[in-house]
Amino acid sequence: MATQSIVVYCASSVGVNPIYNEVAAELGQKMAARNIRLIYGGGGFGLMGNVADAVLQNGGEVTGVIPNFLADLEVAHSTLTEIHFVETMHERKYRMVQLAKGVITLPGGYGTFDELFEILAWRQLKLYDGPVVIINTSGFYDLVLQQLDRMVADGFLKAANRDLLLVAESVDEALTMVANYWASAV
Repeated sequence: MATQSIVVYCASSVGVNPIYNEVAAELGQKMAARNIRLIYGGGGFGLMGNVADAVLQNGGEVTGVIPNFLADLEVAHSTLTEIHFVETMHERKYRMVQLAKGVITLPGGYGTFDELFEILAWRQLKLYDGPVVIINTSGFYDLVLQQLDRMVADGFLKAANRDLLLVAESVDEALTMVANYWASAV
């Protein structure tokens, strides 16, 4: 049984660069190897499906949280360890972070950015206490990071709150950041 859980935010599509899928699979493999349960949106496609498949194929545990309307569209992953059905997207996001003590974000679109920025706002407001890490695969988040720095420079974001977002260049670095946060919180 997994001792810790991490929420992974990422795309329900695969993107055009194969490196994104490779990193998603590596994250899933290494989470399973470290006995970390995956908590995610419950979908069976794209990067999110690839992370879940890799965890499961390597003997790990996966909990999905999916709104009924998405499950009804047949996008729910069919072989998870556990799945929670909820009514709304907001309830989904809330339930996912209730189940985990950390967040790792891979590339994605509007949904991924919505989840990432909401959890950062919750961290800023002290509504969530866990590390929030992005894996900046192939510089995917470079422009976002520049925008955050601009927000600090222009006085719209405190530097301490900017530092709530941890940036990793690899899966190993991201998992180490999470482990270090957990160790310091004891």
